[in-house]
Amino acid sequence: QVQLVESGGDLVQAGGSLRLSCSASGRRIASINVIGWYRQAPGKPREFVAAISSGSIVNYVNSVKGRFTISRDNAKNTVYLQMNNLKPEDTAVYYCNTGGPRGNWGQGTQVTVSS
Repeated sequence: QVQLVESGGDLVQAGGSLRLSCSASGRRIASINVIGWYRQAPGKPREFVAAISSGSIVNYVNSVKGRFTISRDNAKNTVYLQMNNLKPEDTAVYYCNTGGPRGNWGQGTQVTVSS
C-alpha cells in the first residue's frame, strides 16, 4: 500500500504562487495509473483539483485551469502541484490521492490565500 505525504502549503497573498509536493513511499508512482490532488475548504465537501496519469495525461477542475499545473517526477517518486495566481477561494487543505475516493490519502497541507 502506498503512503502519501503532502508538503508545501503556506500563507500567501492573492496573486502569489506555491508548489505543493506529494511524496510517495511503499510503491513506485510510475506503477500508479492516476494520482490526484483534492482540496477541502472549511464547511465544504472535498473537491477534485487535478490529476495526472502514468502516461502524463492531465485533467483539471475548471476553476484552476490556466493557473495550476500538475506534474510527476518518477525518479523522485513525487507528484507536484504548481499553483500560480492564487485566489482567496483557493484557500483549503490540499490532499494527494491514489485510487480514488476510497483509495489512499495523505494527511493534507494547508494553503491559505489572503486578499
